Amino acid sequence: MLKGARQVGKTWLLTEFGRTHFDDVLYINFENAPGMNELFEGIIEPQRIIEMLGALHGKKIIPEHTLLIFDEVQEVPRALTSLKYFAETAPHYPICCAGSLLGVALHKGTSFPVGKVDVLTLQPLTFHEFLLANNEGELVRFIEKADIAPIPLPFVHKLRDYLKLYFVIGGMPAVVDSWLTDRDFTTVEEKQRAILETYQQDFSKHAPSATVPKIRYLWNSIPSQLAKENKKFVYGVVKEGARAREYEDALLWLIDSGLIRKVGRITKSALPLKAYEDVKAFKLYHLDIGLLRVMSELSEAAITDSTRIFEEFRGALTEQYILQELSSINDRTIYYWASGATAEVDFVFSDGRDIFPLEVKAGENLQARSLKIYREKYGVKLALRTSLSNLRMDGDLLNIPLYVFFNTMRYVDTAKKGQG
Repeated sequence: MLKGARQVGKTWLLTEFGRTHFDDVLYINFENAPGMNELFEGIIEPQRIIEMLGALHGKKIIPEHTLLIFDEVQEVPRALTSLKYFAETAPHYPICCAGSLLGVALHKGTSFPVGKVDVLTLQPLTFHEFLLANNEGELVRFIEKADIAPIPLPFVHKLRDYLKLYFVIGGMPAVVDSWLTDRDFTTVEEKQRAILETYQQDFSKHAPSATVPKIRYLWNSIPSQLAKENKKFVYGVVKEGARAREYEDALLWLIDSGLIRKVGRITKSALPLKAYEDVKAFKLYHLDIGLLRVMSELSEAAITDSTRIFEEFRGALTEQYILQELSSINDRTIYYWASGATAEVDFVFSDGRDIFPLEVKAGENLQARSLKIYREKYGVKLALRTSLSNLRMDGDLLNIPLYVFFNTMRYVDTAKKGQG
């Protein structure tokens, strides 16, 4: 089962997988197939369902050779339930499912075949993948093999230029494809606005009508929330006088649909981090940096400036970028730390053994007072800072350039070995 927001490439990925690994594919989009729920009513018998699907679509479904793809599967909850019976009595029929609102459906209590289905989540392209899409495989391999030493300037300049492009374009597959085909920022933004409009339509089409206005208010507040110096989510920014209890359902809907990312605050740096989460304090980030840029009305013309794109919007785009990258290289929950109004560390994460505080800097200014306070308070073995400054170790502080952040865990492993 492939989860992920609309337009991240789930359908293409599954059909391409079917094309390259199976003799045949039967693709069904439950959103565009009215009456399909009737096939799954009553007693669920996999063989009977297979026969009906084959007859309905005029093809013979051959075990182990035909891949079944159920797209937007959340539209037929009984189809989700049927996966349990397929796994138990008909495992010879390979099935892949996808859904842009699967999280919403599951949260409503839809019966889910726990332990019978492998669940993966698809996100927008990372910067690493963006480089590969631009045929920069050799550049990526050079970075992945490099040790902790200053990166030569020719590589720095090239990577910075690509990073500026990524800040503007983001990682939505259709947008990246548009850039690779036309190299035109106007077309890129048209694609991005079309995706944002699709999301707005989903609010009205799929969310409870009473919740739709609140979803819109909350969604549209994301850029202004991130523009604040203190990026802790404040309901009053959504709408004057707004209260948490009024917007809980809207917040949950946006999180479950994969359109926003939630980062909770921890009150203490100790394992497990989850035990020290303050559930009332959190920051919200967007699904994609390119879409956030468009919603923030930050012109792509900023790309012509050598550094300004990293400093515009008070570093919010840089934090958004790092969260996306961090989510792709670390499969554990990401937090932030704050101590009253005196100090705040942008991100804190763990590899299961050690805890790593991470300070995000948008430019060359490396003043990190909050990180210093955190390190002194908790005696951290290894602290991380990402900025435009070159790669290096400063005692127990590892400075990772923004443009090679995808290689962070290799740098961390190398630094830990060096510490003994």
